[in-house]
Amino acid sequence: MTTESRTWAGTTLADRKAARRQQLLDSGLTLLGSEDGAALSVRAVCRHSRLTERYFYENFADRDELIAAVYDALAAEAHRVLVDAVAAAPTDDRPARAKAAVTAFVELIIDDPRKGRVLLLAPLSHPALSRSGVQRIPMFAALVRDELSANADEEDRAMTATALVGGLANLFTAYLDGTLDVSRDRLVAHCVKLVLGVDALHS
Repeated sequence: MTTESRTWAGTTLADRKAARRQQLLDSGLTLLGSEDGAALSVRAVCRHSRLTERYFYENFADRDELIAAVYDALAAEAHRVLVDAVAAAPTDDRPARAKAAVTAFVELIIDDPRKGRVLLLAPLSHPALSRSGVQRIPMFAALVRDELSANADEEDRAMTATALVGGLANLFTAYLDGTLDVSRDRLVAHCVKLVLGVDALHS
């Protein structure tokens, strides 16, 4: 039996390590996703998670590595939410699929504003995320590309999807930071119109 597999108080060392890492990630999300996300520090994360710096450095090399891990986990969650929303909608009903995807994403970033701030606002203020945000664009653009009309070639579809992801991200960012003052329903409806309207580019 390895050291990590031995149990203590009903849990293994590996389980306790995983639990501490999740505590740190949860605290990172709360602090990074606050209105003053720039205040995140190793000391603040340890204080919020009630863990010592020893456990922080057991999991992350520094503050930037934690920030990147929080962002990557949330980007993966957003991708999964979008995939599940589209999969649950009728395959032959593009408006319903578009609305399902937009609604699911809006719920993710607005019902828990921390997540919206991390996904959309944090990359603007944290150099550690500037590259991560750019690297994630193709992942989300691929989801959009798969929903576009087949009337265009692959290059046109890729360019349209990338432009659409950028436009939607700017809309959501403006909504989150308060510069766009509309209702949630109107935001969703407008985004759905944008998604469906791009087919006109390929007609």
